[in-house]
Amino acid sequence: MSHTAFSHGPRPHTRTAVGCTLLVTALGAGVAACGSGGGDPLAAKPYDAAGQISFNGPKDAGKKADPDKPLEVTAKSGDGRITDVTATDATGRYVAGELAADGSRWHSTSPLAADAHYTVRISTENGNGAPGRKTLTFDTSRPDSKKTLDVTFGPKAGEYGVGQPITADLSQPVKDKAQRAVVESALRVDSTPAVQGSWYWVDDKQLHFRPKDYWPAHATIQVHSNLEGIRIGDRLRGGKAQPLTITTGDRMEAVTDAATHTLTVYKNSQVINQIPVTTGKPGYETRNGVKVVLEKEYFVRMRGTTVGIAAGSADNYDLPVYYATRVTWSGEYVHAAPWSVGSQGSANVSHGCTGMSTGNAKWFFDTVRPGDIVKVINSNGDQMEDFGNGFGDWNVDWNKWRTGSAVTAGAGNTASRQEAARLQPAAL
Repeated sequence: MSHTAFSHGPRPHTRTAVGCTLLVTALGAGVAACGSGGGDPLAAKPYDAAGQISFNGPKDAGKKADPDKPLEVTAKSGDGRITDVTATDATGRYVAGELAADGSRWHSTSPLAADAHYTVRISTENGNGAPGRKTLTFDTSRPDSKKTLDVTFGPKAGEYGVGQPITADLSQPVKDKAQRAVVESALRVDSTPAVQGSWYWVDDKQLHFRPKDYWPAHATIQVHSNLEGIRIGDRLRGGKAQPLTITTGDRMEAVTDAATHTLTVYKNSQVINQIPVTTGKPGYETRNGVKVVLEKEYFVRMRGTTVGIAAGSADNYDLPVYYATRVTWSGEYVHAAPWSVGSQGSANVSHGCTGMSTGNAKWFFDTVRPGDIVKVINSNGDQMEDFGNGFGDWNVDWNKWRTGSAVTAGAGNTASRQEAARLQPAAL
């Protein structure tokens, strides 16, 4: 199976065929490059390239490097060229870098972590084409930052529907676009099978990740952060983050047509049920658009006063509701509504929820899981909010979604998340 990493920063390291010379600060003297001795130069045992290169790392044993300064490896003039450099820390994180076209210089393009141990592997060749190798190690100093940026990924580990976005909640706000790019580049989402996806900055403290289209059915999605110890800004460095693994089940989609008063359920693109329903009446129309199942509650007590309906008015209600599948935090559900069975399939009489018989509601409740897709079409209601009232992420066009990335868009996103609605039972 294919396995791809989603991170829109620089590639972990650059390997470029080059053509001549090298540059940087000094390392200790080493063994001089040796000739290939005839035959195929590439077949020769690599020589020690210490005398061919210089490196700006610590020169004294026990001294630590400043993590805020870039790494540089250079070739000494007339001593051949650098052909490849890889730099990794003890956790396996690569340092992205660029190699000059003539092989004269390599420098890092991504920040180093503080209080980390690094290994730098350098490949060179001399004027005869014989290969040289040198491995260097060093440690970076402890951070002097007073604040750390911790990351909490969501949802919780488990199996979800193919519409479930990945969330990243930050412990500190990040407003600067360059700092956002550092953060986003370190947040990795690996999917098997592979899909195209991107992060979106919902606000200064939250990002969402989704693919261009829904996740594949039966996919495995692994999320982790490479941010720990990385400098984000003055006195702010990356902190810890617990990795996350989720899987997806079958592709389940429920489409409610408010005009025909039916809810059609698809499993892996095949119709498996069509249910007569009622949706929001005039003044309480159900939101159009794609929503995602948030949670399932066997019993909910729903009150009209929680959505601003005056107590004692004709529209007010206070009822026990069963088999309630929540799709917005403000109180929109798909649920059992035995009091409206006579209107289900023919008229819209609810206060915004999608109502059905108790038997159908139990079937729906037992069939769907969090992350499954619930779409409403042909309602006279407003469009589902993109953020803040559940997961309306799929209503954002893919090209617009990419502009919300600090990396793929080349700039920070300024869209603000709508204030989250209160988590309470609401509409019937």
